[in-house]
Amino acid sequence: MKNVSRILAVMLALCMMLAVCPVMAETLAEPNPIYDEGIVDWDSDPVTINVYSQLANFNGEQLGWSADLLLDRFNVKINIIQDQDGVFATRMADGDLGDIIVWGSNGADYKTAVERGLLLDWEKYDMLEDYAPYIAANYTNALENNRSMNADGKIHGFGHGIALANANGAAHQSFFYTWDIRWDLYAQLGYPEIKNMEDLLNVFIQMKEICPVDENGNPTYAASLWPDWDGAMVMYVKALATAYYGYDELGVGHYNPENGEFYDCLAPDGPYLEMLKWFNKLYQAGLLDPNSGTQTYEKMSEKVKAGGTFWGIFNYASSAAFNTAEHMEAGKYMYACVPTEARPIAYGLSDIGGNRIWSIGASTEHPELCMAILDYLASPEGSMTMWYGPKGLTWDYDENGGAFFTELGLLTNKNTQYDMTGIVWTSQFSGKSYTLSGSYNDGSLQINNTTLAIDMCNPDSKLGETFNKDSWVSTNTAVTYPIQQDWRDHTGYTLAEQYMENTVQYLIKPESTHSESNKSTDLALTWKNVIKTITTYSWRAIMAKNDAEFNFHVQQMIQVAKSQGYADCVAWSQAEAAAIWELQQQGR
Repeated sequence: MKNVSRILAVMLALCMMLAVCPVMAETLAEPNPIYDEGIVDWDSDPVTINVYSQLANFNGEQLGWSADLLLDRFNVKINIIQDQDGVFATRMADGDLGDIIVWGSNGADYKTAVERGLLLDWEKYDMLEDYAPYIAANYTNALENNRSMNADGKIHGFGHGIALANANGAAHQSFFYTWDIRWDLYAQLGYPEIKNMEDLLNVFIQMKEICPVDENGNPTYAASLWPDWDGAMVMYVKALATAYYGYDELGVGHYNPENGEFYDCLAPDGPYLEMLKWFNKLYQAGLLDPNSGTQTYEKMSEKVKAGGTFWGIFNYASSAAFNTAEHMEAGKYMYACVPTEARPIAYGLSDIGGNRIWSIGASTEHPELCMAILDYLASPEGSMTMWYGPKGLTWDYDENGGAFFTELGLLTNKNTQYDMTGIVWTSQFSGKSYTLSGSYNDGSLQINNTTLAIDMCNPDSKLGETFNKDSWVSTNTAVTYPIQQDWRDHTGYTLAEQYMENTVQYLIKPESTHSESNKSTDLALTWKNVIKTITTYSWRAIMAKNDAEFNFHVQQMIQVAKSQGYADCVAWSQAEAAAIWELQQQGR
């Protein structure tokens, strides 16, 4: 029976991939080996490239395997400048944002830098064609989209998550709102029906009864949150509304991609306050980690890895962390289980890219070198490397042209904290050998942005695979643990992606050319005060001991936010929603 299941899994995987990634008649332009053109001085000391990233969670010199890789290919060291309080204003005043700049959005900060002439014109002296030939040949729509949003009509970069027009095929990105649940505990309970959030809460109450402590003897919870990523709202609260209703975060509320409606987060019957109340129900039931409002993402991850949580809406913060070989051998598993009434969002694929922009500073002393680095990161190999590590060490292509993890890659992919100290990596580019140090995660490029979309068909795969490891034939033919097979038998699917695609009423938000409008100086100050009020009182409401206390904090939040100018923030958000909807109707 196991062999039959394996064969069916392979057939399902191949059918899925062929439907998404047919063999391409047109071959993508190859990256050029530009390193003999004099831009890399191999006889000098390494050049330090300063990367100001508004997305980075790290500050300082890049370490580990990617530091060695960039040194090997470009003779550079990367110094990452995190976007902390006051950093942007200071660097703007100095007229030097950095050599490479990564923007959190294409909004006010980016537009101000363009207007002040602080970003490199990529077409000046034919630098794009000469030093970034892969980008020039394959990113044409993304580059023109960037030009269209710039007041000076010049190209200053490209957005993230690009699905190249001649390599696309999928209708949307892979799902990451997968509603992962402790499947082994769910099975023990007899697979009770979960239609809505109330059913889910009742399942968690039962799970707590059969699993009161984690592997370290600490109390278990349904969920463990973190405040690191809070923005205009508490991240996990607004994300749960996105995962349940399919409404995307926009300003101080949510945008409905089906009809263009905007729901402000303080509306009494709106999705944000609904989910805020649900998290408070978890807390009152003893099912929410009481440290959720103060801990870091890393602390939350440690609890997930120890079996301290039953559930998470994001696959990267639940199943990806929990499903080690040790856990699955022991019959423990986290995997997708979406309430039947939920409509999670799926984001569209596009060849114009998203709003997180890669650019180069106008004052850099090394424009050609910066272009070459971005050209490598924008290539299929560069993208695979950013996701999975160095080619030949953690992943490679087999004799059939399909991607696979090496033994080391299987370990680092399952555990990003895997210690790589002492491992020798021999570069396929130069032939030089390097002794690595630190964990795999330490060595991951801390710039924290993507170039190609992970669900785009990989031009380097001869089997029609995407970059996403879940589409690889090697992944789908790997050993299946009995607890994994139980999920497959119960759902009828091999992978979460197939289950989501075929059984969940998801909602697609198309990619858009929309560029966030500038806020006036007065509105920017109002915005800062209002969102501070929203996040502060939201956390107080989540941790309320009873309904009366919850209602008090919510009313205080509404009252204070309104006194600070909340209506102006809503008006700006509504205008943005209307602009997005208009572009969406035009297919833009």
